[in-house]
Amino acid sequence: PRGRINLVKMVGEGKITDLSVLENPLDLCLGCRACETACPSGVEYGAILESARAALVKRKKYAFPTRVLRNVTFKKVFPSKRVMNIIGDALWLYQKSGLQNVARRTKLLSKFPNYLAEFEAITPEAASPAERRKMPSRVGAKGERKYTVAFFTGCIMDAMFQKVNQLSVQLLAEAGCEVIVTEGQTCCGALHSHSGEMEGARMLAKQNIAAFEQEHVDFIINNAGGCGAMLHEYDHLLATDPKWHDRARAFSDKSKDISQVLIACGGLPNLRNRNERVTYQRSCHLTNVQKVVQEPIKLIKSIPGVELIEMEDVNMCCGSAGIYNIIHSTFAATN
Repeated sequence: PRGRINLVKMVGEGKITDLSVLENPLDLCLGCRACETACPSGVEYGAILESARAALVKRKKYAFPTRVLRNVTFKKVFPSKRVMNIIGDALWLYQKSGLQNVARRTKLLSKFPNYLAEFEAITPEAASPAERRKMPSRVGAKGERKYTVAFFTGCIMDAMFQKVNQLSVQLLAEAGCEVIVTEGQTCCGALHSHSGEMEGARMLAKQNIAAFEQEHVDFIINNAGGCGAMLHEYDHLLATDPKWHDRARAFSDKSKDISQVLIACGGLPNLRNRNERVTYQRSCHLTNVQKVVQEPIKLIKSIPGVELIEMEDVNMCCGSAGIYNIIHSTFAATN
């Protein structure tokens, strides 16, 4: 990303005064952070990208509808568990009522902007409202307790991938962890940070830190690479806040991907022969930010009968990058 870094540097030095020249180059960056992994000089491109996007957001004059949409999305939707529950329930109703089949058969979706139709095509099968509210606040370890952990549910994961969250909690318990699903937690703030809404990201980080501090746990577990990367960097996010930096560092030190803790517990429990060939698409933020590479592979290889076929380019980004695959669907598809 030398070109992007050069542009940011020239703006900082006053050689470029029109910030609009930054908008397209920064907007099209996936933020996969693979450049940091490859860089021999250790340039922290992620921090540069964040600060540049934040500067753009502060100075850009958005059209009124866009301002309203951003304000509602970042302040009222992602941080609100109630609103995210409503979205999850609505998705389930849309899928199970037959509306989805009708919309697809009649090509009704073609009447909407392309990005909405493409988003609809990749929505996961939603859990029912009853299933989504089954998530317990605490699950005891099966057998000997090895660790006490707090589980981070996330906002999108909680609304659209509730089944994955429930299975993650169950798996941790089977592996020997007492699992606490912390009350008062909220969105990790990653989507805010990627969109230049740094104050919103900091507010959410503080809420999460305060919530998880109430739990006396060994680890704070997440199961999504993007969320995990954000939690991992709370100390960076709050580096200039003397009241919160030490608390953020303590939080980040405890934040672990589920694969790391499963390995620490001795691996996957109750394994049965699967007799399958599988591949594994590495999460960019898990690999390049959290530096978790071997743990997921070890877990997959430990399953009897499973043959792991490595992808041709194991470090290729999937193209999702938060909501990049919705906003820039054409570019995302090239990945």
